[in-house]
Amino acid sequence: MSEQVIVYSTAGCSECNMVKQLLTEQGIPFEVRDVMTSTQYQEEVEQLGFMGVPVTVAGDVVVKGFNAAELQVLIQAAK
Repeated sequence: MSEQVIVYSTAGCSECNMVKQLLTEQGIPFEVRDVMTSTQYQEEVEQLGFMGVPVTVAGDVVVKGFNAAELQVLIQAAK
């Protein structure tokens, strides 16, 4: 079963865009949650233990920033 992928991001965040581009290239559907538009999304990121974005989540796998190696693990979890 594939995990839902969530990308916490903000508009104009270049690392966020790199994450989204990588997921798109890999054919991974994802939901974008803009932390600047929702206090709830901001709190979700903080509950994961982070203050900044991007934070990408798939099930138990959480990746902070654009870390290609960790994102590959997440992509495998999402497939």
